Amino acid sequence: MAYRQALAGFQAAKTGIPWKKCVADDFRDYLFNAMKKRQARSYIRLQFSAFRTFYRFLMERKGLLRDPVRELELPKAEKKLPLVLTRQQIDELLSAPLRVPKQNAAPTWMPLRDAAIMEMFYSSGLRLGELASLNVADADLYTESVRVLGKGRKERVCPVGAPALEVISRYRAAARVNSGPLFINKARQRISPRSIWLILRRYLRHTSIPVTISPHKLRHSFATHLLDGGADLRSVQALLGHASLSTTQIYTHVTVERLKRAYNDAHPRA
Repeated sequence: MAYRQALAGFQAAKTGIPWKKCVADDFRDYLFNAMKKRQARSYIRLQFSAFRTFYRFLMERKGLLRDPVRELELPKAEKKLPLVLTRQQIDELLSAPLRVPKQNAAPTWMPLRDAAIMEMFYSSGLRLGELASLNVADADLYTESVRVLGKGRKERVCPVGAPALEVISRYRAAARVNSGPLFINKARQRISPRSIWLILRRYLRHTSIPVTISPHKLRHSFATHLLDGGADLRSVQALLGHASLSTTQIYTHVTVERLKRAYNDAHPRA
């Protein structure tokens, strides 16, 4: 459907010029006008993907000798920077489970569990699946660390901060969680990733945070705040469990953007 709309849009703009008679300049003109209209780069690239697919069909099935679209250089895809919460927003969110009234019929230990889940997210930068799959034996209160089984079944050890360790200890004592899954549901089974999503969504409604965030945004905030505080990129890569340093480097763009904003706001000749 999207490809059909792209082809129809080009034909309408070019008043029905036969495809076999189109030249590269026709597509350059179309590209220029699309950029003048401030169309998203992703949408522009989708349209030209349709054009390339169609010309490949014409060359393979209809004997066309030349693809004019291949002569164009398209704008690079935009890199979306991850949304990062401020430290004040993090503090407000992490404190929500212990200040929001408990839901009816919920076990008394449940707010402590919710607080422990969110503290662990921000303290160690875990992925949603990694956190849900934690067992009691994985969290070592003495070495202040947690053993994580990440992507590709690669194991890593992440440090855990004092606030997270404290609330995890309180939750385990209140819920009598001594073995098996670390985070459990009302039925005392391992909590699901979807349930963790719903927990975060519930507490967000009790904060002043103006956007809807996913658990992964706590991971983004963890990495960015580490870099803001002076941590080196290789250490952050190891903590996040990224196989490639290039994956971690997107967080350096976030900190650079923040520095630019501070510069523009503060420097007299910005």
